[in-house]
Amino acid sequence: MESQNLTGVSEFFLLGLSEDPELQPLLFELFLSIYLITVCGNLLIILAVSSDPRLHTPMYFFLFHLSLADTGFISTTVPKMLVNTHTHNKSIAYEACLIQVSFSYLFACLDSMFLTVMAYDRLVAICHPLHYTIIMNPQLCGLLVFISFLVSLLDSQLHLSMVSQLTFCSDVEVPSIFCDPPQLLNIACSDTSTYTILMYFFGAIFGGIPVSGILFSYIRIISSILRVSSSGGRYKAFSTCISHLSVVCLFYGTALGVYFSSTVKSSSKKGAVASVIYTVVTPMLNPFIYSLRNRDIKRALWRLLRRKT
Repeated sequence: MESQNLTGVSEFFLLGLSEDPELQPLLFELFLSIYLITVCGNLLIILAVSSDPRLHTPMYFFLFHLSLADTGFISTTVPKMLVNTHTHNKSIAYEACLIQVSFSYLFACLDSMFLTVMAYDRLVAICHPLHYTIIMNPQLCGLLVFISFLVSLLDSQLHLSMVSQLTFCSDVEVPSIFCDPPQLLNIACSDTSTYTILMYFFGAIFGGIPVSGILFSYIRIISSILRVSSSGGRYKAFSTCISHLSVVCLFYGTALGVYFSSTVKSSSKKGAVASVIYTVVTPMLNPFIYSLRNRDIKRALWRLLRRKT
C-alpha cells in the first residue's frame, strides 16, 4: 500500500484488445464462450479423474492438478475483462491489479511446474517401466505437488513485491486484458531498469529450470525409445508423450511470445494478443489436447456421462 501513497494511483485502465465500441459485444461473447468452454472442459477432466478408479495413477494425478491450475489461471483474468466489457468500464482498482499479478504468476508457475513433473513421470514410465510403481509412489507424487505449489507461491510473491514498488504518474493505461507486469513496467514513470533485470532473472530461474528439466527428460525418453527394436513399440512409447509435448510447446511458445513482445514498447497490441493466447487460449486447448488424444480420458468421460444420464 506504500506504493499507492507514493504514486497517488488508485486504479488502472485495461485497454484490452480493442477500444472500438462496435467490437465490444463481439469480444464479450467470444471471451465468455472461451471461458465457459475452458471451465467446463477442465471440470470434466477433474471429475473424470476423481471419479474413475482406473485413472488413479500418477500421470492422471498430475493432469488433475494441471486442470485445476488452468481453471484458476483463466479465472484470474477473464471474469474481470468480461465485467469491464459488459459495463463499458475499463478501470481496475490498484489492489485488484496487485491481486491479478499475484494469482496470474501463481497459476502460470503452477502450470510450468506440473508440466515439468509430468515430463519426469513420462521419463520414469518409459525408461524405468519395471520400477515405475515403486519410484512414482503416492508419497513422492504428493511431495512433487507440494513443492510445485511452494515454488509457484514464491514466484508470485516476488513479482508482487516487485510491482508494488513501482511508481506511476498520469499514464495508467495498461495495453492488455489484465495487469501484466511487463506492461506495468512499460507505463511506470520511475526508473525500471533494475526491475526489468529482476523480472527476466526471475523468469530465467522459474521458467528456465522447468524447461531444462523437460528437455532433459525428453532427451532421455527419445534415446530410450530409439533403442526399442520394433517400430510399433517405438510408436506406442512415444504416443504416450504426444499430448504432453503438444501442451508444453503451446504453453512455453506463447509465454515466450508474451515476454519478447513486451520488451518493445511500441508493440503494445502484439503484446496484448500474445497475452490473450497465453492466458486464455492455452488453458482452453489443454483439455481438448488431453481428451481427444487419450482413450482412457474419453472412456472415463463416457462412463461419467452415462452414469449421470
